[in-house]
Amino acid sequence: EFNPDTIIALGGGSPMDAAKVMWLLYENPDVQFSDMREKFFDVRKRAFKFPDLGKKAQLVCVPTTSGTGSEMTPFAVITDDETGMKYPLADYALTPSVAIIDPVLTSALPAKVVADAGFDALTHATEAYVSVYANDYTDGLALHAIKLIFENIERSAKARPGSTDPADIQAREKMHNAASIAGMAFGNAFLGIVHAMAHVTGSKFHLIHGRTNAIYLPHVIRYNGRIPTKLTSWPKYERYIAPERFQQIAQHLGLKAATPEEGVESYARAVEKLRDLVGIERSFQAQGVAEEAFIGRLDELAMAAYEDQCAPANPRMPMLADMKTLMEAAYYGTSFDEVRAHRGEVAVAGETPAEAPAAPLAKRGA
Repeated sequence: EFNPDTIIALGGGSPMDAAKVMWLLYENPDVQFSDMREKFFDVRKRAFKFPDLGKKAQLVCVPTTSGTGSEMTPFAVITDDETGMKYPLADYALTPSVAIIDPVLTSALPAKVVADAGFDALTHATEAYVSVYANDYTDGLALHAIKLIFENIERSAKARPGSTDPADIQAREKMHNAASIAGMAFGNAFLGIVHAMAHVTGSKFHLIHGRTNAIYLPHVIRYNGRIPTKLTSWPKYERYIAPERFQQIAQHLGLKAATPEEGVESYARAVEKLRDLVGIERSFQAQGVAEEAFIGRLDELAMAAYEDQCAPANPRMPMLADMKTLMEAAYYGTSFDEVRAHRGEVAVAGETPAEAPAAPLAKRGA
């Protein structure tokens, strides 16, 4: 009987995540997926305890894209074939035994893959920095990853596959490092509603994960950058500091950030500019997602995102109506406030403001 003592995962996030679950089931064949996907509030205090791994084999992860950071994290995003839903499994038992970070493996990547993966890493670092679990250990990792990405993603994305130009090689190396550094950050600080919405939207409409994050990220920066009426329920998060955290990111990048409000807007605009520079569309409508299919499922999408395991670490506790508004704004490439304003105009015609559908915004920044 074949009894391997080493499992090697070579590839992007999906192969590495699949290998983590293979590792778990190889050592513990009786574990049920329904137990693994059970939600929790504190990863160390939960109804289902993942068994310790490494008794039969070690897991060696070798990333060939610069985005997911899965080689460094205790997470595995798995799609349920029966429902089509993506579930982010989380437990420190899933952390790989060894990670080999070799930027040479990314030298042949096409521009689109570099851009999409890079924005996944940027979202990891950004959400980790403003997460309710953020701490002194993760802050430096997140900030440095953000800076590396801003300095290198454009050059890396525009480099010819296989380029021998030293500047191109260095940019790819820095992006590869940034992805793993961001992985260490969010592996300890967790994520937020950008990923919660991206998991749901991506699985329902078969969209590329990093590109989906890129569309949602500026919207969520502005959303989290406002003082909310309802805070997160995490007991150690005593005061809402997300605006100041975005201000710190902006300052770290040398952007205008004299006030928290200016820092939030400066960073959101910088992300949008960077997204344009690497050729990522601004909206789901521009990506070709059918309007009726997306807007007609907002209730379903918002509820699924609200229940995603990434949502509880978000600094602002989102209402379902807010989640729907963010999704609609991301679909049309408009703003949170514009969507709410259009709902208000429709409500005057006789519908309650909370339930009124937004008027189509197809001509606004699709």
